[in-house]
Amino acid sequence: MGTDAVLLTVPGPQGDREVRLSSPGRILWRETGTTKLDLARYIIDVGTAFIRANGDRPVTLQRFPDGVEGDQYFSKNPPRGAPDFVRSVTVVYPSGRSHPQLVLDEPAAAVWAVQMNTVVFHPWASRAGLPDNPDELRIDLDPQPGTGFGDAVTAAVELRSVLGEAGLTAFVKTSGNRGLHVFAPITPTHEFLDVRHAVIAAARELERRMPRQVTTNWWKEERGERVFVDFNQANRDRTMAGAYSPRPLAHAPVSCPLDWDELGDADPRDHTVATVPDRLRSTGDPWARMHDHPGTIDLLLGWWARDREAGLGELPFPPDFPKMPGEPPRVQPSRARPDH
Repeated sequence: MGTDAVLLTVPGPQGDREVRLSSPGRILWRETGTTKLDLARYIIDVGTAFIRANGDRPVTLQRFPDGVEGDQYFSKNPPRGAPDFVRSVTVVYPSGRSHPQLVLDEPAAAVWAVQMNTVVFHPWASRAGLPDNPDELRIDLDPQPGTGFGDAVTAAVELRSVLGEAGLTAFVKTSGNRGLHVFAPITPTHEFLDVRHAVIAAARELERRMPRQVTTNWWKEERGERVFVDFNQANRDRTMAGAYSPRPLAHAPVSCPLDWDELGDADPRDHTVATVPDRLRSTGDPWARMHDHPGTIDLLLGWWARDREAGLGELPFPPDFPKMPGEPPRVQPSRARPDH
């Protein structure tokens, strides 16, 4: 492993910046031989699209000092010595505690994050200027054992129709693994809990239409061989890998935006740190104009109210959240007492 530092020239909105990268020869992905320098160059190549998707948002960095097979940890607040082109914004976590969180505004900031051994970038669904109100509705389609990427594709196509009926325009990307992430731009007029309820309403409608293919059951023992619609990714401080973010899997995959018309033939293994820059140059960024015409969640909140009147209330929150109003017992169904 090389230990000599290199200086990388990173274009950006403020002109070129020189970013120092130490240990450029460190292997991050052993199977592909992808190095820290390869990752930094990848970020430079996709920098404009990467920042358009993930910039101006609170972001959590998933860092791997010894490569993706080694230990990892998550960074939220700016470490000491961060350059002056890396900023932070104060956010409120589910506990009620406030803390500064990193914000990336230009490709050089993302390359600096790579210098800090970042592999995965986890942006919030809200902007730094209004962190309490998401401007993206996000739904994670997670294939369960016995299902695969093709099942997620089928669910995503129907989910696109559901969101369209609710007045929203859906965009899709690979998760970087077996699933899909479906996003819809929204006006930032509601806080996270409202957006969570909108996601639950869409998920329940999808489940009604595809009861054998998808599920909203939070407990794994109840999901069966279906695609789980992970509504809890819509919560405050719950994030998924950003568009064009690498993932810590052996073949160095990327969470890659797709056009809907290419989804049926897509193979998530094709989209990697090595291949995505050429794809972006040849096909462009399918998410480039995502936020040109945001919608509202008003219709989905109407569906949420309708379902509540029909007896379908709140769903479980993640275990690290405080107990929430109306939440059902956080007890695995097979372990629940009859009186619960």
